[in-house]
Amino acid sequence: MKISELAARTGVATRMLRYYEEQGLITPHRLANGYRDYDSYLVDRVTKIRGLVDSGVPTRIIGDILPCLNQSQEIIVRDPDPELRMMLINQRDAMVERIASLEQNRDALTRYIAAMDQALQPTP
Repeated sequence: MKISELAARTGVATRMLRYYEEQGLITPHRLANGYRDYDSYLVDRVTKIRGLVDSGVPTRIIGDILPCLNQSQEIIVRDPDPELRMMLINQRDAMVERIASLEQNRDALTRYIAAMDQALQPTP
């Protein structure tokens, strides 16, 4: 698929897709005319990358994390960096806090919608 189609399917701008390519996070094939050709599996990968970026994980670390997102692969760390470990713990903890906040907001919206639905019911 062309870069524009990948962008449309993932909601990630073509400029950002090129940046992901520069960072080695995605690798398209090159056609004879020099155009990029993206495999369909990259839709899922780009979505995961975007989620990590949105969570505050730097792209320089995402390349190491991506194999962990595929549960069928064993994770092997050859040279653990204590500072990186601490940064990942902080990122994970921040995600947990954001998830809790999102869940609270979702529940509040659900209650509000239910109250609206009840108010819209005809009174007997």
